[in-house]
Amino acid sequence: MTSQPVLEGDDEKISVLVLGLGNVLLGDDGLGAAAVARLERDYRAPPRVRLEDGGTLGLSLLGLLADSEHVILVDAIAADSPPGTLIRLDGADVSDAVRDRLSPHQVGVADLLDAARLIDRYPATVTLLGLVPDSIDLAVDRSSIIDDRLDELIGAIVQEVQSLGYKMVREPESADRHRPIHSVTRHFGM
Repeated sequence: MTSQPVLEGDDEKISVLVLGLGNVLLGDDGLGAAAVARLERDYRAPPRVRLEDGGTLGLSLLGLLADSEHVILVDAIAADSPPGTLIRLDGADVSDAVRDRLSPHQVGVADLLDAARLIDRYPATVTLLGLVPDSIDLAVDRSSIIDDRLDELIGAIVQEVQSLGYKMVREPESADRHRPIHSVTRHFGM
């Protein structure tokens, strides 16, 4: 029998982790963070479903990943499809996609997945949901095609969580909730 390493939070397994990835300073690469921000704003996640903006943190997310049964990574995805195309990958295709370097943070994601395997704490399922980016240039706003398709991505995330048996409840509309405190927050999906 092999012993498993004890990681922070080991006593409280996360059933579903929705992890937004990407750099908000590189245009469309920040779509993962924007999607998670909108999910947090517009939906109520049930207990044991955790929404996190992982940004570009790479290996520092290992404890969180290792404590999760199912992981949904949300990120910009390089593919031979037009910008804005919704992509869903799972299994070995996820590892292959994050190794094809679209952005520098994806090397950290590949290392993160490899580290979880190495310590024998890889989640039961890992799914990658995202959009094909139009522009990964230095900018705090996303391209219009990505902004136009962000609601479709959020719908796909909600559907994925619900397919795992957890109901995401849409929050009632509120005029104050959709008014950003500053115009810059709009760029980050808030």
